[in-house]
Amino acid sequence: MSHEAEYSDNMVKLLELIWGEGYMAPGGPGNVRKLLEGAETAGKQILDIGCGLGGPAMEMARTHGATVTGIDLEAPLIDRASAYARSAGLQKRCTFRCVTPGPLTFADESFDIVISSGAITQTDDKASMFGEILRVLRPGGHFACYEWMSSGADLSDDMRYWIKLEELTYAFQTLDDYHQLLDAAGFEDVRTEDASDWYRNEAQREYELLRGDLYETAVELIGQTDADHFVEDWRAMVVVCQSGEMRQGYCRGRRPA
Repeated sequence: MSHEAEYSDNMVKLLELIWGEGYMAPGGPGNVRKLLEGAETAGKQILDIGCGLGGPAMEMARTHGATVTGIDLEAPLIDRASAYARSAGLQKRCTFRCVTPGPLTFADESFDIVISSGAITQTDDKASMFGEILRVLRPGGHFACYEWMSSGADLSDDMRYWIKLEELTYAFQTLDDYHQLLDAAGFEDVRTEDASDWYRNEAQREYELLRGDLYETAVELIGQTDADHFVEDWRAMVVVCQSGEMRQGYCRGRRPA
């Protein structure tokens, strides 16, 4: 599947049928609540790294009373996120920027909260990323991410096959690695939580949906070849989730006051 096809209108529609309108990752509003646990949000400035279609940003503005800046590497997603915010009347409280890899383009101490869901997984230099997140957080500010991780074992053939199907660059590390990196970056109150059991069940549900009720819709939206690739990709992901080789987790930390 080409990069252009990955973010075509029809592919985005299909992903939203799986994860919900405005979402490019599992969990929906429940995942947003999980990321914001323990943080005061009303009237706060939040940065969403890897904002995708803007669903989490709009949820944080609408339900949690925040003002949100979303950033992503993909211009087509930023365009859609901005359109969604305008349609919802949230354009003054949700703004979106297309960025390039590298240091964050924000001044020191710009945000009260920084969150990310799935983007840090694809970041090679996580130490620098966490340093940048600490820099843009205000004293006492809250950071949380939900990421795909590894068990720490050497990659199996099943894992290599799934990564090949995904056609993305992953920089998997373990939950313990994340804890150590956040500690080393200078965060306080670092906490991690394994979410693998939850997503193992969620991935199976998504796979059954794709190969069942959504299959004909997928063929209509993206064609037979890409639909079959998509279903096989999800089947392969279920395999590595079930084996425990591919894991998921939450990480949280606070900038010292």
